Amino acid sequence: MTDEPDQDVDLEDDDSGAVIAAVGRQIRLWREAAGMSAAELGRAIGYSENLVYKVEGGKRIPQPEFLDKVDEVLNAGGRIAAMKKDVAEARYPKKVRDLAKLEADAIEIGAYASVVIDGLLQTEEYARALYRERRPAFSEDQVERLVAARMARQAVFEREPAPLLTFVQEEATLRRPTGGKMVLRRQLERLLELSALRHVEIQVMPIETEEHAGLGGPHNVLKLRDGTAVAHSQAQLHSRLITDPREVQILEMRYGLIRSQALTPRLSRTFIEKLLGET
Repeated sequence: MTDEPDQDVDLEDDDSGAVIAAVGRQIRLWREAAGMSAAELGRAIGYSENLVYKVEGGKRIPQPEFLDKVDEVLNAGGRIAAMKKDVAEARYPKKVRDLAKLEADAIEIGAYASVVIDGLLQTEEYARALYRERRPAFSEDQVERLVAARMARQAVFEREPAPLLTFVQEEATLRRPTGGKMVLRRQLERLLELSALRHVEIQVMPIETEEHAGLGGPHNVLKLRDGTAVAHSQAQLHSRLITDPREVQILEMRYGLIRSQALTPRLSRTFIEKLLGET
């Protein structure tokens, strides 16, 4: 019997907890209507009775295959399996879900990254290496949850109509071999792949640049469909969404200056190709 593929619910995330609790109640109601005990359902789907109880009680987040098997065994006609999308969203941390919703509503996203490669540009291997460096250390389940959430945000590149996506990366972030040289090499290749898209512009801020408007730290600026704009910044233990129009205006101004001080997209692409050849 399987007892470990699912993850604990973040009890501090009210939205996530409510979704998982509702899914668990539905599974229990379908099971009881079918006249099955939790132990019988567990045996039928290849999971332990304990895990079934935890999922039904909203204590564990079920994997997609768990929901598929339960749907089939209980003859739910796809009603349980249909909840996979809601469960997938609840699997991600709330702050990531909130940011992803804003990105999905944006017509333009600008991001300045000074410490690591921006999250929207990261490969899965690079993101995993970053999360494994965090202290206190994340569990492997937490790492995989965070990596999956970061990769899910990258759906913004495939949106139609496509938003304008601009990025400025500090040169140091392109040289630091996070995860090892092969991970860095694949990351540089990914930057070149994305920079070839017509709605994506990636610029490099050289270390030798004397004038630099980004010394206050990394930040993102998002322009939304309704004409408003918001900003987002993250430092150490805090992630902050900025909605005050005056503060957003300041960060927009700084980002514009940063772009003007960095290498052009064309020169940046040449720069990244040179780094890739050296890696």
